[in-house]
Amino acid sequence: MASSPATQLTQLAEALAGEFDNQAQSLAEPIWYLHLRVWNRPLPRTLFGQGYAFFIEQISVASGNPPYRQRILHLTCEAETLWGQYYGLQDPGHWQGSATQPERLTQLTQQDLISLPTCTLHIDYAPATGQYCARPPADSLCCITYQGQNSYIRLGFDLGPGSALPDRGVELKVYDRGIDPATGKTTWGPLMGPFHLVRQQAYEISPI
Repeated sequence: MASSPATQLTQLAEALAGEFDNQAQSLAEPIWYLHLRVWNRPLPRTLFGQGYAFFIEQISVASGNPPYRQRILHLTCEAETLWGQYYGLQDPGHWQGSATQPERLTQLTQQDLISLPTCTLHIDYAPATGQYCARPPADSLCCITYQGQNSYIRLGFDLGPGSALPDRGVELKVYDRGIDPATGKTTWGPLMGPFHLVRQQAYEISPI
């Protein structure tokens, strides 16, 4: 029997919650892929009142630099369709490092968020493979304004069992890359395909 969209949403949140890295990929192709570690830390469900939300940040492991790209992802099911909506933070620096200090995230409120209406993902689920595919509607670009300048990002991720991983562990393929809207060229991010991030540790999501 096919699972309901609500069940698919919960399974998506359970698979996404955790610490991921792409060490194997970066060792195999160090010219093209930095060694990244990404945290998807579940947030209290009271923040939005429905669905599942995550605080996300990442580090470049070899650089020794602090975490960056702090953002919020809210997963919902509307009209039996799965959606992801990103939000920015009013003061990203204030929350830097919170992925590994999750007690700080209990203080996060709606007032700390920045609405990003163009940063939406439509999420499809393939029951045969257990894979989730998240892409922007009509291949649109996410627009973020920072210090008066607009930045454009082509978002996207795939999530599901990694067929080449022991015990079919969870693999997250991240396609996010900066785009010059005038030329369509990539300004940052992976040039040779997505980052392949393998879950190293799972986090529990709140049932309520």
